[in-house]
Amino acid sequence: MPLYMDFHKNVVATFDEVVLAHLADLEVQEKHHVKYHKFWINPKEGTIYCLIEAPDRHACEAVHKESHGHLACSIVEVDPDFFKLVMGDGHQVDNGPMHHADGSLDLGYRNILAVSLWHEQGAHPTEARKLALEKIAAFHGRVIKWAANDHLIGVFNDSVNAVRCAKKIKLELLVRQSEAIAQANPPIHFKIGLSAGQPVTETSELFEEAVQLALRLCTVAREEEILVSSLVKQLCLEEELLEDDRADTVKLLSTKEEGFILELLRITESRLADERFTIDTLSRDIGMSRPQLYRKVTALIGRPPNDLLRELRMEKAMSLIKQKAGNISEIALEVGYNNASYFAKCFHEKFGCNPSSYAENHKG
Repeated sequence: MPLYMDFHKNVVATFDEVVLAHLADLEVQEKHHVKYHKFWINPKEGTIYCLIEAPDRHACEAVHKESHGHLACSIVEVDPDFFKLVMGDGHQVDNGPMHHADGSLDLGYRNILAVSLWHEQGAHPTEARKLALEKIAAFHGRVIKWAANDHLIGVFNDSVNAVRCAKKIKLELLVRQSEAIAQANPPIHFKIGLSAGQPVTETSELFEEAVQLALRLCTVAREEEILVSSLVKQLCLEEELLEDDRADTVKLLSTKEEGFILELLRITESRLADERFTIDTLSRDIGMSRPQLYRKVTALIGRPPNDLLRELRMEKAMSLIKQKAGNISEIALEVGYNNASYFAKCFHEKFGCNPSSYAENHKG
């Protein structure tokens, strides 16, 4: 049978009342050909997530309706293999609620690490990817694939492990970078985004919002920077890990800053193909003057809006080339460049090679 996860919000019941509601589900589930496996409860957030095998969403809902009347605000179908990968193993079940292996209550949070890697002259970053994959595994992370995206994406149960992993990847890649420069070889470049979230929302699939946030943070991070979401900052119990120092730059975002970045990217990503989309257009759409936008964006991500817009276009072009989404002229148009020669010039400035060479290096 299909596997589903439902989402309850604004829950005011006690822990014991939730367990009793789950037991009530078990009493009537067979009648509806449903099996309620387990659930995750987060008392502070007032959220509950139930894992269910059922013929369809209506059957899931019918069990809750008959047993206690507390209906979910969202029910999504989940792929069993992806679910196991993202939620992990080693849990304990006590009458339904999930606990970590150490006995603590599993609140459902998972931490998402996104790593973007590229060589200065367009070569495939094989060794750097291997290093990052090894570190994700070493810190008890699990690698997932996300649509056509070619970032490395790791999932961690624990925020401390996620942050430690990000910092270790950064430090070892910086060593590789210095070695390459000393040997006059093209250095590796990277950016890292770290986010966290709960399994589903009213409008998203399994961990969709958390993964998308990590990817967006990776996009706007400076080169060789770790950009950390407000929730990871809140969940990380070893605060000293997040402290900045010369060798290990970690940028922490507030909830307000995070919201601004998401709105900024929402507007720009929807208009990248429009060559008439400029910073004046962006400032108008986001509701602030051009000087205000310049100051805010520069203070937040270390570069002005014009540089960010060009970078977003180049990174999308790089992704489209890897996906073989068209010839170079078509991809140039897709990211807002009518002039293929100027597009190639901008691409070379960003990645150290022209688009055709990059495509040749990434045939496989």
